[in-house]
Amino acid sequence: MARWRGDWLDRMYDARAAVPQHPLHLARWAEASEDARAAHPCVLDVPYGDDPSERLDVFPADEPGAPAVVFIHGGYWRALDKADHSFLAVPFRNAGACVFVPNYALCPAVTIPDIVLQLVRALAWIHRHAADYGADGRRLTVVGHSAGAHLAAMMLACRWRAWDPALPPHLVRGVMAISGLFDLEPLMHAPFIRDTLRLTPEDVARASPAWLPPPRHGRAFVVVGAEESDEFRRQTQLLRRVWGERAVPVCETIPGCQHFSVLEELSLPGTRVHQLAMTLVFGPRGHRA
Repeated sequence: MARWRGDWLDRMYDARAAVPQHPLHLARWAEASEDARAAHPCVLDVPYGDDPSERLDVFPADEPGAPAVVFIHGGYWRALDKADHSFLAVPFRNAGACVFVPNYALCPAVTIPDIVLQLVRALAWIHRHAADYGADGRRLTVVGHSAGAHLAAMMLACRWRAWDPALPPHLVRGVMAISGLFDLEPLMHAPFIRDTLRLTPEDVARASPAWLPPPRHGRAFVVVGAEESDEFRRQTQLLRRVWGERAVPVCETIPGCQHFSVLEELSLPGTRVHQLAMTLVFGPRGHRA
């Protein structure tokens, strides 16, 4: 079957190989993130757990009661860092939100289910401590890119009270998943990544959002670049088909964007990705009332 041919899987899923200019994007993100930390109030490397990787950066709101936005970075669960993505806090903070950017451990030192549980701990911590940074922990939106989009979707699917009865069942109000991977089965077979992720069939079954029941609370906006591979576009459409229009009311392909440039749209007012994110966080006004 073609979908399990190694060369085909690598062509479909190796996003860096598909965008030869990706080092320029990553360098631009790092520079913009350094500028963002210098220009905006921030609290760095706040522990949300005991592991050294369980740290997050906070860009506090100017006024109390702000919505809380969590940005989860991508990197195929094996690369990149929260410090590379500080620039994405700026548009949300400028609109009136408080932004949290967590780190997590990377494969192959851990498995994807391990990372999912780290993000569960991070969001539970944010819910409990949001007010310390001017945020309302009851107004929590998660935004993620690539592997981070997968993790964001897992947060919406999480049964929070089964994990901790003290948490609200609707802890996550909304998710924006950009260029996400929601069915992990193909990655078990893709030569460029399989030995790093070490996925098992059990991992795939419990950590693929598209294999899980539709979330009972909240909604997901899912987008993908029009210039991304057939499989990245299929993965986005798959989540809409499996979870349904109630849980996934927005499912869009963004013209003119590849895997890296579609994330940059998030930081640019006037783009469709930015507009959707602001609507998800703030409602139809797209900013704090």
